[in-house]
Amino acid sequence: MKRVCRLILCWCAMAAGHVSAQVYPVKPIRMVAPEPGGGNEVAGRMIARGLSEQLGQTFVVENRGSASGAIAGEILAKAPPDGYTVLYYGSTIWLLPFLREKVPFDPMKDFAPISLATTAPFFLFAHPSLPAKTVKELIALAKARPGELNYASAGSGAATHLSAELFNRAAGLNIVRVAYKGSGAAANGLAAGEVQIMFGSATLGLAFTKAGKLRILGVASSKPSPLAPEVPTIASSGLPGFEAASMSGMFAPAKTPPKLIQLLNHEIVHVLERQDIKERFLAAGIEAVGSTPEEFTAILKADQAKWGKLIRELGIRE
Repeated sequence: MKRVCRLILCWCAMAAGHVSAQVYPVKPIRMVAPEPGGGNEVAGRMIARGLSEQLGQTFVVENRGSASGAIAGEILAKAPPDGYTVLYYGSTIWLLPFLREKVPFDPMKDFAPISLATTAPFFLFAHPSLPAKTVKELIALAKARPGELNYASAGSGAATHLSAELFNRAAGLNIVRVAYKGSGAAANGLAAGEVQIMFGSATLGLAFTKAGKLRILGVASSKPSPLAPEVPTIASSGLPGFEAASMSGMFAPAKTPPKLIQLLNHEIVHVLERQDIKERFLAAGIEAVGSTPEEFTAILKADQAKWGKLIRELGIRE
């Protein structure tokens, strides 16, 4: 059944002037999304299906995830603000300006945030051979052996890299980075005992943990995660306020009419509140969340301030 808010014709005409006096949407909507295979891409397709059902138009998912979001972001920035192009992407896209000198868009000026969609808190995994079995024990061990322990990460500026460096800063440690070609390779390196610890998503490390190849020391969220509720938070284990997570959300081009942003927000949040969606997301290692456009904007600003400061201080570049 078409939702009541779609029948407000006066602002539909304003939202898409060339479709005067017609109900939005009157044609398929393009959703630019990350490369296939990752949790964010899977979540994006679930959201696209839900929106298609609710709005009665197909959301065509276009995977343009290469170059850390540079291509996808440029597509959105140049798209007409008429509601027929949206972007579903993770935090790499709004942190990209801190990691590169030249980026073909400004996420805070060229994007109109619609809603936060998912969050995936990072877990601190350790190889079973590590003597430390808790976060406090790891901190004590690393302080006693500065520069001797290693952490695995993907490329420079990846979430696995930034999370570990934030941990180093917060605890005053010198755990040395060992870079791998990707998060999967990094997890395999940890499981093989090539390094001692790694920050990673639930999908990345829980399978290894269940197989006895890794141990979980903590989760980098403000409260225990439903993905592994028995795991204590790092914040409660000696580092108050410590949080690190992968987030994703939906954007429209800047200058998209506010009433159209509100309509899309209403529909997206409705999808995210569905119990079947929540359960499928948890099975994929992520948590379904929703927000107002204003809340999402505040989250983006806080995330940029937090990680941008760390990136600048460490001189991290892709």
